[in-house]
Amino acid sequence: MAQKTNAARILDQAGIAYELIPYEVDEADLSATTVAQKVNMPPELIYKTLVTRGDKTGILIACIPAHYELNLKALAQVSGNKKMEVVPLKEVQPLTGYIRGGVSPLGTKKRYPVYFQEDMLQHEKIAVSAGTRGLQILALSQDLLRITQGKVGPIAHPA
Repeated sequence: MAQKTNAARILDQAGIAYELIPYEVDEADLSATTVAQKVNMPPELIYKTLVTRGDKTGILIACIPAHYELNLKALAQVSGNKKMEVVPLKEVQPLTGYIRGGVSPLGTKKRYPVYFQEDMLQHEKIAVSAGTRGLQILALSQDLLRITQGKVGPIAHPA
């Protein structure tokens, strides 16, 4: 049985059903496409979590499919910013409490706005990081959207 993470506890408290999917971590390759292979799921169902900063709104969380690239201009437009940047890696843990390869849209140190690539609505369930390397949370897309108070938009494109 995988350990419970803050993200899993948040879902438990909200009464949201989910499945924890453990996988072997390769420190040399933390990519979401590798995670998709390890958990035997298509990359369009594995959502990676990116920490970004807008010139007007500050920190935002962007969740996009494993094989997609974030479109900073599109995220800026959807979130009401003029400019966006991906937060430098050294700032990710102080801002979120999570390390690279284990950032979850749930249970960050502070509650940040969350934006999902709109494709998530085409899938009944998607997986996001459980908040630690080596563990994914698979849950209903609508539940993840609701619990994160997330918004959807065309924020990414296939890499």
